[in-house]
Amino acid sequence: QVQLVESGGGLVQAGKSLRLSCAASGRIFRINTMGWYRQAPGKQRELVATITSGSSTNYADSVKGRFTISRDNAKNTGDLQMNSLKPEDTAVYYCNAEITDYRLIKYDVWGQGTQVTVSS
Repeated sequence: QVQLVESGGGLVQAGKSLRLSCAASGRIFRINTMGWYRQAPGKQRELVATITSGSSTNYADSVKGRFTISRDNAKNTGDLQMNSLKPEDTAVYYCNAEITDYRLIKYDVWGQGTQVTVSS
């Protein structure tokens, strides 16, 4: 069974930075796309950024130029560097990964989420 564990959330002032990390463990043959999503109170979960196994990236318009997604394929980890944070970035951030296991079956895995709070 594959698990994703996020870390790095917290409380920060507007304009500051945070770095989120996601570590995958379990019987992983390959991690395909990794991504970060967020959900603010009363809102739907939304895409923040994704990165493919070949390091192609995609960002929500609201975070372009401020957030950077990266991954380490050898370590099965992914990071989200968040700069120039705004109060509207406040949300629970979730790591997501499309996993191929050793049966060559693909499926999605989600982390438990980490809270990011940006004060004005």
